[in-house]
Amino acid sequence: MTQVIILDRDGTINVDRPDYVKELSELVIIPGAGEAIARLCRVGYSVLVCTNQSCVGKGLITSERLAEINNELERRLAAVGARIARFYVCPHVDSDLCTCRKPLPGLAETARRDWGFDPAITWAIGDATRDARMARGAGCKPALVLTGKGETSRLEIPEVPAFKDLGAFVDMVVAQPGIG
Repeated sequence: MTQVIILDRDGTINVDRPDYVKELSELVIIPGAGEAIARLCRVGYSVLVCTNQSCVGKGLITSERLAEINNELERRLAAVGARIARFYVCPHVDSDLCTCRKPLPGLAETARRDWGFDPAITWAIGDATRDARMARGAGCKPALVLTGKGETSRLEIPEVPAFKDLGAFVDMVVAQPGIG
């Protein structure tokens, strides 16, 4: 069975912007996030990204531009030995009533079908309440990082494990092999 870690993108891997990452120049990786992903890869995890990108549905960027931004993120992560196995993207806005928009579990469920992982032993990490709700809805183990919206989210869902950043989460995973 494949070992998988699911990550949110904005606020977890790269700096979350209130006006969205619309240009390559606006893409800023959170310090240490790339190295944390590289460590996950080195110990055998496939890292998947499940991300809402309503900037596409709002017409702020095209799907092609989003692909360019994700490709650039992959390029920068590869420079430190990190690899994103696959991006799962919801381009919709809330009014579209899709099943892939977090907090609904559609993205994680699609990833499970594609990768065959056991959600009961799979962590899904993000900075927002909706990330934790997606994880729970898909049967995964939720965790928060306190980057991005994490500090506010921790107040809303204090029962979800919270970590200073992605590196601190990876420290826990690497120190306790077999926890998922």
